[in-house]
Amino acid sequence: MAQQFEKLSDANKAFIAKQKLFFIASSHHGGEVNLSPRGYDVFRIIDDNHAYFLDYVGSGDRTARDINNDGEVTVLFCSFEGKPLNLRLFCKGELIDKQDETARALFDDASLEGMRRFIKLHIYCVEQSCGTSVPYFEYQGERDDLKAFCVRNEKSGKLDAYVKNHEVPPDLDKYKKTI
Repeated sequence: MAQQFEKLSDANKAFIAKQKLFFIASSHHGGEVNLSPRGYDVFRIIDDNHAYFLDYVGSGDRTARDINNDGEVTVLFCSFEGKPLNLRLFCKGELIDKQDETARALFDDASLEGMRRFIKLHIYCVEQSCGTSVPYFEYQGERDDLKAFCVRNEKSGKLDAYVKNHEVPPDLDKYKKTI
């Protein structure tokens, strides 16, 4: 049975620090739910109810769209080794400029290369559930493709244009069908 709490515990923080992967879901105003896996060492807890993560470019920018429209954000961490656990963070998000010194101080310089922005999470509920159906997986390493793309485009001066061209994804409402 799931348990809910108002803030992160020390055990939750330690669990998050060990994870190599998390999932972020977002939605606004009853729209479709966006769900994306995130890798790299990009997640930082700053206190019991706040966290930052580095946001690199991708094929779209739907999490930012949802945050800008006062949407909800849920982050999921799963245990793929050891004791099973699913840890969900229910949040409101805030887009933070990539030059923000408070956020930059949380990460090493190499992590900051090629980033789009920071996202600050205001955590209002923490939920733990068993995770006993999540299979075991062995971590083998990071894929460097996205990071290399971002760094290469930043160095060539093309990253800002790429970000601008991918700010707002198409309106997916036109694809919805009445059932």
